[in-house]
Amino acid sequence: MFMFKKLSPVLLLSLVLTGCASSTITRLTPRQAVRSADGWYPIEAVLYSDQQALRWDTIQASVLVGSQSYPMHMTPLMTNRWETLVPIPPNTDSIEYRIQLDYFYNAWGVPPQETTMTSKVYKLKIVDQ
Repeated sequence: MFMFKKLSPVLLLSLVLTGCASSTITRLTPRQAVRSADGWYPIEAVLYSDQQALRWDTIQASVLVGSQSYPMHMTPLMTNRWETLVPIPPNTDSIEYRIQLDYFYNAWGVPPQETTMTSKVYKLKIVDQ
């Protein structure tokens, strides 16, 4: 018990100084879209992160629709936003999709490590005009 009392201020101070890094993928795509003649629909997302170890230049973004993956490209003049077009068949009224980010982050004493972040499931409803 004596050792715990002695270490607790040190542990508390280290937690306060390091803080908690957070990263959030947010969709920018509306929840519904008017049916398009060509069957392609835009999907956009943004990453908000205060993770200092994240290597922004290594991020590879993609949209996951079922078992299909569609690569996203960075939006011009932005550093944290990606977009792509996904095909939706004419007889489909909605799709569920996720945004996936593959990236590297810096780690202590080892080369940069690779990881993946995946958003929650989003739904895009297709409506007739």
